[in-house]
Amino acid sequence: MGRITEAVKHLIIINVILYIAPQMVDFDLQNLFALHFPKSPEFGYWQFLTHMFMHSQQTFMHILFNMYALWAFGTPLEQMWGRNKFLFFYFSAGLGAGFIYTLVNYFQFNSIYDQLVALGVNKNEIYQILNIRLYDIQVFRNECINILSNNSSLSEALDLQKLIEINSFYNSSAVGASGAIYGVLVAFGMSFPNSKLALIFFPVPIAAKYFIPALIALDLFSGVTGYSLFGGGIAHFAHVGGALIGFLIAWYWKQHQFKRWS
Repeated sequence: MGRITEAVKHLIIINVILYIAPQMVDFDLQNLFALHFPKSPEFGYWQFLTHMFMHSQQTFMHILFNMYALWAFGTPLEQMWGRNKFLFFYFSAGLGAGFIYTLVNYFQFNSIYDQLVALGVNKNEIYQILNIRLYDIQVFRNECINILSNNSSLSEALDLQKLIEINSFYNSSAVGASGAIYGVLVAFGMSFPNSKLALIFFPVPIAAKYFIPALIALDLFSGVTGYSLFGGGIAHFAHVGGALIGFLIAWYWKQHQFKRWS
């Protein structure tokens, strides 16, 4: 890895500044820059870019792990590719992760929305349910029943879990450089396949060519099943999206032997 490279250094500095900034300004910078669901009134197109530089304020480990991975795996890639090529790759993976994460959520949201409409729930009732803040399951259930009180048979037929899911999609927001980092991980694994990697809680060195695909497969499993070994609140499809875009770009460059960009 050697010393930190220029692009990686500046990316880390920007991430750290924007991690500290929300604690020092009067308005909700975190909410403004996080990636919201497209149908939410808080959504803005700039968020596909800005969410990459924001991190959870609830735990320092989020930004710590991401910035460590950016330094550890991004440095050798920038040394190999050059600054401009690395930055193009990094932002492409991060933007791709945001788009794929949003697209998956959008399809899942529309699927449940169509099911509710088929059951006889009207648009106004659906958006009342979407605007309930999901702090307590029992309170949420009671408010849903109250909204649908004019049709008791309908309120009994509805699947509470589906209502929770569509509410969660609508009110979700994503922050973090993880999508771009997963792209970097994939490119590192393709460029240095025999490098040994290990997890903190599983300190057994494994070659990158096995370790990284296994990590992505675990994220894909968690995204599809909803069961996560690393806890809740993780945008698994953003990780998978960043890995996919990173693979496609790195594979294309490897096949066409692009020259180093200055």
